[in-house]
Amino acid sequence: METNLHSAAPITSNHWVDEEVLASEFEDKRLARRFKMVLKQLSEATAESIPWACQDWANTKAAYRFFDNDRVDEDDILFGHFRSTRERFAGTAETVLVLHDTTELSYRRDNIGLLHKPKHGPSNRWRKENPLCGISMHSSLAITQTGLPLGLAAIKFWTRKKFKGTNALRGIINATRVPIEQKESLRWLENLRQSTALLGDAARCVHIADRESDIYELFCAADEAGTNFLVRTCVDRVAQGGGTTVAEQMEEVPVKGVHRIEVRDRAGDVCNVVLELKCRRMRVYPPVGKQGRYPSLILTVIHATERGSPKGRDRIEWKLLTNLKVSTRQEVVEKLNWYALRWKIEVFHKILKSGCKVEESQLRTAERLVNLIATCCIISWRIFWIMMINRSHPNIRPAVALTQLEMDLLDQLVKARSGSPPNEKDLAYYINRIDRLGGYLDRNGDAPPGNIVMWRGLARLSDIALGASSQLNCG
Repeated sequence: METNLHSAAPITSNHWVDEEVLASEFEDKRLARRFKMVLKQLSEATAESIPWACQDWANTKAAYRFFDNDRVDEDDILFGHFRSTRERFAGTAETVLVLHDTTELSYRRDNIGLLHKPKHGPSNRWRKENPLCGISMHSSLAITQTGLPLGLAAIKFWTRKKFKGTNALRGIINATRVPIEQKESLRWLENLRQSTALLGDAARCVHIADRESDIYELFCAADEAGTNFLVRTCVDRVAQGGGTTVAEQMEEVPVKGVHRIEVRDRAGDVCNVVLELKCRRMRVYPPVGKQGRYPSLILTVIHATERGSPKGRDRIEWKLLTNLKVSTRQEVVEKLNWYALRWKIEVFHKILKSGCKVEESQLRTAERLVNLIATCCIISWRIFWIMMINRSHPNIRPAVALTQLEMDLLDQLVKARSGSPPNEKDLAYYINRIDRLGGYLDRNGDAPPGNIVMWRGLARLSDIALGASSQLNCG
């Protein structure tokens, strides 16, 4: 199915901020106006500091006061974006994948909070004496099956005053008997519930996450919400009547088919891999200590195992668990392709860190940093959206993402390599010029440009457009 781009995409780049914050709700209208101004300034100076983006002391001071305002938090900042995500979701008719993952943002300031205990070593004395500090962020990103990011659907920030890792608790308590409400793992359930409620069509959502989300309470939460999940499993659970396990059951399942893919080894060389596919629907039981609180569930187990023992890399062995019905080889391959899209949330986090450079901020408190990070999350989504809209819908009209001034500037600044430009210039034509503005050589055989090239080109284009607008206004 195709995405309705008129409702699933921002209008034009000079209006995208207005559209994205249209539904924002702050206690004071002045805060809403200031947030829109700060978002525009930071989006036009991606990867730069707040003073650089604001250009003068008055605007810089106003931005600092906004991030430090007691009446502003991440929920206020992201409220409008969440509503826009819901509208873009409503503009699609297909199944939407909601990707979940946690990332850590580190800062060398001990008044913020602790991330985890660093690994001690003879060459790591600084970290031994100075534990890693910072903020943890658990985000949920909604994307289409072509990889187009519709926006964030939920987000959670937290810090620690002391370490609560499982290694520290091992031998003291049985972690499986601790209620989920007393664990940091609760964030997986909260984001699943929040994103499902936001999008409003639970049956059309598939929540995808890695092995860290292999939590029985999460499966029950999805069942209660009437939504779907697809996670990579690492726990061999009790299955069927209770006298066997999932692994034992899957050993008896015949191979349903094979699937060929291309992968790269550690040297970067491409090789063809044959995966043997298995799947079985079975009844799965909760851990012994939780059987009084949670019911058994009928789930589908999918195994994709590489034939042979490869050299130069680890053997591919995916074990997936879902509440969706899967019976044919085509359905198994579809679920594998869905799970393969999980890495896109890691791309989003990379844009946030390397593109917006939120870890380089000099704000001194966790509250201020969280407000800044939440603002930059919207900018990171926008950069990601521009990159993926070109790949998933390259032939759409460029006005969906660019202004007329930006298109005119790109026509003047970046000339065609050979021949005359096409009569009908689509979005792919202009995205290629943005990439070249960011340093992409565009030679025959060159791999497609990545995120860094894209946001570098967008930053240069923004600066040039700002100068051109100033000249036009003066003229």
